[in-house]
Amino acid sequence: MNVTEVLQFADDLVFSQTGKHLDDSQQVVVKGVWNGKTYEEIADQSNRSERHVRDVGYKLWQILSEKLGENIHKSNFHSTFERLKSSHHSTTQQQVVNIGINSNINLYPNGSKLDHHISVNTEDSLVIKSPDHDLTLAPKIINFYNRETELETLSNWILKQNSRLISVLGISGIGKTALVKRFIDLNLDQFEVIIWRSLKYPKPLELLVKDLLNIIKPEEKQTIDEQFKELLDLLTNKKCLIILDDVQNIFSPGEFAGQYQPEYHSYQNFFTLITETQHQSSLILISQEQCAEMESLDEELYPVKCLELSGLYDTNILNHKGLENQECWLNLINLYEGNSSYLKSIAILIKNIFDGDVAEFLAENELVITQKMRSHFNQLYNRLSQVEQQIVLKFSQFEQPLSRETLRESVELSSTDLINGLQSLQQRYLVAKIKQDKIMFKLSSIFRGFVKNFS
Repeated sequence: MNVTEVLQFADDLVFSQTGKHLDDSQQVVVKGVWNGKTYEEIADQSNRSERHVRDVGYKLWQILSEKLGENIHKSNFHSTFERLKSSHHSTTQQQVVNIGINSNINLYPNGSKLDHHISVNTEDSLVIKSPDHDLTLAPKIINFYNRETELETLSNWILKQNSRLISVLGISGIGKTALVKRFIDLNLDQFEVIIWRSLKYPKPLELLVKDLLNIIKPEEKQTIDEQFKELLDLLTNKKCLIILDDVQNIFSPGEFAGQYQPEYHSYQNFFTLITETQHQSSLILISQEQCAEMESLDEELYPVKCLELSGLYDTNILNHKGLENQECWLNLINLYEGNSSYLKSIAILIKNIFDGDVAEFLAENELVITQKMRSHFNQLYNRLSQVEQQIVLKFSQFEQPLSRETLRESVELSSTDLINGLQSLQQRYLVAKIKQDKIMFKLSSIFRGFVKNFS
């Protein structure tokens, strides 16, 4: 097939699925990918941004996948179309593509006589082996706002620097999981294997490794040592991306941040092994707490990266929530520190109690904590060590940031406990360091309100 035939075929498929013909950007992607170009090269040659080209490609592969009933992506697009062309001998003088049961698409509308036809039936088709992608537990992202800088950072670390261990960190509801899923959606074709697992209900490491391997080689009997070796071989021989969400659940409640529960201590060695072993794959950890393995003082020796997310101050996140007074939205976002989860909860309350009137809600001049937020903060507070609880109780008595010296004079803690407690609260993203004339520390305003009123 030449590029003209490919464009015609792709256009027919897309039109049959969507009722629309290929637009200019889609044609550019089809031509470029068919000719073996990377997204970066396609973007450069077409005067488009690489992000735009990736987004167009991702949506196009989805359309083709749905129409053909198999997984189409950048790396198998060429081979799949060639296979479809040559899969069966023609019984007619015109090339016909039969898709499904009742839909016929003319591949060559000018009626040229060809030797082959393509028969693709979603119930009985010749399907080549698709990449081993298991995103069953990954969330579906409906709306994604203004995290382009963070997306570029992830792309650079994973696709260009080949960082082996990347942590995406931040307080609950800040958008960590959505960011990682969006990165995957835009880069599905860059990996041979993608597996998403949640540690909301953690399992021993041995069971997790067995689970990961079962995606590739189901029910293969191996010892634990053989399984670990097999996993490292997989990470070396294939470009893999493994995502572990809710990693904070393998850490001990009531202790400083990032301390492993005894039954999950083997994860510490696993993360270190992933970092120190030479391979071409990446492991992303999504967590509300930071541990020692998530940071490195020597990034050249150990390719460890840490992406810390702060609030998103974009009024678009309040769109379609039934709120009025758009000129007040930014004030509301600032009040709830740009946390999309908190804002969703408070938007429901404003809609139900204030009929969507944001100005009237703000006129209350009080930080309202919803029942959902309170439940979340209760869990978070109970995870703190006794030292951390003492520190946040002291913070709750002051509206302004506090220095370490002020805290030391106010709480009955040793200097060591105070320093370790502050560091742990920072690793939970509850306390931020502020550099003024002297170093100051500030407790999250929303968490401060909870501690002051409910603890």
